[in-house]
Amino acid sequence: MSALVVGESGESAQGELRDLSQDGCQLELPLTASGILAETQYSLKLAFTFPSGTYFEVNGVARHQKTDPERHMLRVGFRFAGCTSEQERQIWYFVCEIEREAARYKKEVQEERQPSPLFEQPGKRTPDTEHIGRRDIRRYATPMARRLVKVAAYLDAQLLMLQQGSDIDSRQLSRNADRLLMLHEEDREGLLFATRCLSLEPLLVRHGIAVAVHLLDLVGANMPRDVRKAIVASGLVHDLGKALIPQVVFKAPNFEATHRQALSEHVSLLMARLHTCQWLSATVAQAVIGGINERLDGSGYPAGITGDDINELAKASAVVDVVEAMRRDRSDRPARTAQQIYRHLLAHPHQFDRRWMRRYVEHFKVLPVGSLALFSSDQLAWILRLDDSGAPAEVVLAQAAEPPMRDNLGSVLRGDVFERLGKPVREVAVST
Repeated sequence: MSALVVGESGESAQGELRDLSQDGCQLELPLTASGILAETQYSLKLAFTFPSGTYFEVNGVARHQKTDPERHMLRVGFRFAGCTSEQERQIWYFVCEIEREAARYKKEVQEERQPSPLFEQPGKRTPDTEHIGRRDIRRYATPMARRLVKVAAYLDAQLLMLQQGSDIDSRQLSRNADRLLMLHEEDREGLLFATRCLSLEPLLVRHGIAVAVHLLDLVGANMPRDVRKAIVASGLVHDLGKALIPQVVFKAPNFEATHRQALSEHVSLLMARLHTCQWLSATVAQAVIGGINERLDGSGYPAGITGDDINELAKASAVVDVVEAMRRDRSDRPARTAQQIYRHLLAHPHQFDRRWMRRYVEHFKVLPVGSLALFSSDQLAWILRLDDSGAPAEVVLAQAAEPPMRDNLGSVLRGDVFERLGKPVREVAVST
């Protein structure tokens, strides 16, 4: 990727972009660029051109430089300065796509990943302001879902970084946990429905977001903000360690003891990558990440602890995790409705805490936000909001039993749902 540095006098130097992060970059420049760097202590204009032809400008302040006399080059580190929110979004897009392109050249995933549009040759589609990473945000069903895509892009990039040996990015995890808290405070039901609109995202990404949002909504009331933030952050990343274990575990036709042992290791592998997140409560992380897979009868993992030895937050997390997992297709079973999942949980009181099961049903109701309902008029509609009694107060009409996208949703009905559609007959299971 080529880079251009422009000084206050208009003098410029052409070089190469060697490293990029959310906060800054490293450029390789000719030695003659030292004059431009010396002429000001203030920010310089940096201009990048990517293989696709995408052009981007940002201001940067030179923080350090190293001379390579044999190659007559300078390695210069810049910190970005005065970025707008749009520039920050574009930089994060570039970081994600560079990580994605690098991952294509890892032997084991080379055939599974499509080329990044940022590295396509001119003439092919290039990213614009309606794209974040490979995501065309115009396809997502609601404005809230389109905002939630930023969190999905972070998690997708974090998955790649983990596979390449990096730790959890403390700053980005903090930033995206804050973003989810803000979205929840702004419109909790809008956010709950948005978690059902992410079918284009990888499974671990959409599951992590759904668990984080629903766990926050279930237990977060009246908790201090730092605790709620820790709950959200832990929910977001709780399953990312699964990218670090042999993927043959998930493809095995018969799940045996060796597979179970390998699977259980994803918890410790992830916890080891959290050591830079000093702001994250160790107690909350241990309860959510470490306890979400434990069961009352000791049949869970990684520790196989039982009953009262399991943290209350871990018990709540286990219920949320199972509900969200069962709402999606799996190789051995199709997606299930909320009612089917509730019956499953209540039939396993030896594994799941009955109090948290009841609280979950009472809180999210029998027909939760994000359910696809068939009404007595034979019309399908997604539940967007509920009234105090748990009845649909706002719905959006659906053309078919498929994940909600912008192009398959119809009109929004508010207030008089029963009068216009009749009563809900049943929920229709859709894997989202």
